[in-house]
Parts: sequence; C-alpha cells; structure tokens
Amino acid sequence: MIDSPIGPLTIAANERGVTGIYMVNHSHPPAEATLGERLETADANPFLAQAAQELGEYFAGTRTAFDVPMDPAGTDFQKRVWAELARIPFGQSRSYGELAMELGDAKLTRAVGTANGRNPVSIIVPCHRVIGADGSLTGYAGGLERKMFLLRLEGIVPQAEETLF
Repeated sequence: MIDSPIGPLTIAANERGVTGIYMVNHSHPPAEATLGERLETADANPFLAQAAQELGEYFAGTRTAFDVPMDPAGTDFQKRVWAELARIPFGQSRSYGELAMELGDAKLTRAVGTANGRNPVSIIVPCHRVIGADGSLTGYAGGLERKMFLLRLEGIVPQAEETLF
C-alpha cells in the first residue's frame, strides 16, 4: 500500500506486471485471497516499485504517461476496452459513446461503461478520463470525488474557484 493525494492505494502485481491498483472503498475490490502475499515495501517486487515510483511522479505533476508493465485479468472485450482507455492522452477525455465508436460499434456504449468500471488498474489505465456525452462526471469505482481530483490534476476540469462565502 502506498500513500497518495486520493488516499492509500493498494498495488498488486505478478511476475508479468501490475495486476491491480485499488483505492480504499473501491467499488469492485478483488477478493483478499486473490491479492496474494502482502509485502512490507514496494521494493520487494520490481513492478510494484516501478508502479509506486510512477504514481508518485504522476501525482507530483511530473509524469503524464506510465511505462510499468501491466497484466490485468479480464475478458477479451474488457481488455480491448482497457487498451483503448490506455490510448487516451493525458489531459484529454472521451465519452463512453466515443470509446464504443473507436471499438467499432456505437451499440457498445453500455458494455464499454461496464468494462470501464471493472478496470483493475485504475489511474495507470485512465478510466477516470471517460465522462458522459454531456460532459457530466459519471461513475468511478474510486468515487466521484477522486475522479474529479484526477481530472483536475490533468487539467481536464478546471480547478475549483475559491470563494469568500
């Protein structure tokens, strides 16, 4: 587990790459048994160490893309959606419908939304960059407050204005 501006993050990895990044109160957390052995420090696994370093750089505003290898478990369709999510550049967003079109079928909008919500590698696979067609913030497994934080961090949504009252 590492600290971050959006709360503690649990990072999971296997011998091929990062398998998950989970926030406290995550909507779709893995079963505790599937997380495997808990390590005292991220340095005990090279993928965990790299993910922790890259996430720290991202939150510090010095990283806009991730290089750590990933190995998320999912269906073929979910993996196609996650690959498409990974192509959304830092500072940009897409709607669920736009992602469905990029996958070749506008009728896939709901399925894209479901796969997006099941993304196990939050932040690195930027499911937070997907918003409603009208620009509204829709669901996020880590909560809408965290989604808003990430979108503001990337400049997709302007910073909140301070007021006196």
